[in-house]
Amino acid sequence: MSTRASAPPLARLVTEVLAPWVLVLSLPLVVAWHATGNVPDALLWGAVVGLTGSVIPMVVIVHGARRGRWNGHHVTNREGRLVPLLACLASLGLGIAALTLGGAPRAMVALALAMFLSLVVCLAVTFGVPVNGERGWKVSFHAAVAAGAVTVLFISFGPWALLGVPLVALVAWSRVALGDHTTPQVVVGALLGAVLAGSSFWLLA
Repeated sequence: MSTRASAPPLARLVTEVLAPWVLVLSLPLVVAWHATGNVPDALLWGAVVGLTGSVIPMVVIVHGARRGRWNGHHVTNREGRLVPLLACLASLGLGIAALTLGGAPRAMVALALAMFLSLVVCLAVTFGVPVNGERGWKVSFHAAVAAGAVTVLFISFGPWALLGVPLVALVAWSRVALGDHTTPQVVVGALLGAVLAGSSFWLLA
């Protein structure tokens, strides 16, 4: 029996409910509400980042998974992650342009840029870091996005956001329990997400 098949149901639930696409879709709405203070503008700018950072890339991922180009909608095989990551970068780049040209709040542009920069570094690690004689290491995007989201919320809302730290640990546990990542991969992912997304958002916002 495979690790994924024998994993606790909670691990599968956490992996789906707190998946990167879910967090990248919801986080911009929260940040936009904090930045604008009104619902219409929050929905507008949150939707721009959510659409280009989450929905469009997820459409590409699901389409490719159904055609067998990579393993499932979580793209569990490292080598299959190149096209989805490039698609996400391209889509998010369009989102950043739309935010800039549309006069979006500084925090929204900062959030999109923080996501973009984090993606670039995670892409470099995934395909460029030499490990065990091979080039590339499957760093956990689940852990990176979860940790990055909590850090951005901490910068925006203060210490109360740290209540989300146990959720980051839960996400990391779920990825290891499912056999999709090793412990070092989720730890490094969480550190990259927190440091890269947090520092770039703080500096740019």
